[in-house]
Amino acid sequence: MPAFFLMRCLHHAGQEAARDLHRPAHRAWVQSGGEGLATVLIGSALQDESGASIGNFGILETTGITAAKAFAEGDPFNKAGIVAKIELTPLPAAFQAGRISDPITPRT
Repeated sequence: MPAFFLMRCLHHAGQEAARDLHRPAHRAWVQSGGEGLATVLIGSALQDESGASIGNFGILETTGITAAKAFAEGDPFNKAGIVAKIELTPLPAAFQAGRISDPITPRT
């Protein structure tokens, strides 16, 4: 049975140049589901009230918390030291993932 998580990655301040540099690798990681660790159903950047980037979020479908953690920690943004904090919140088993019709990571 799949497990679903809300992943929030909050970034250190002043990371604009680093994000720009590592964004292509980050996007490739997300599209591959961390080379198969997760399916990213939906996600986006997070902004503060002024519109400045402060992190990113994703809804993950995984085999469990270990895979979700490995996905988040393996992200090039995290490996580059951009991420200050990773939060993984389990979603209920009744989460309606099927309502997301065009996931970022293709379903297999």
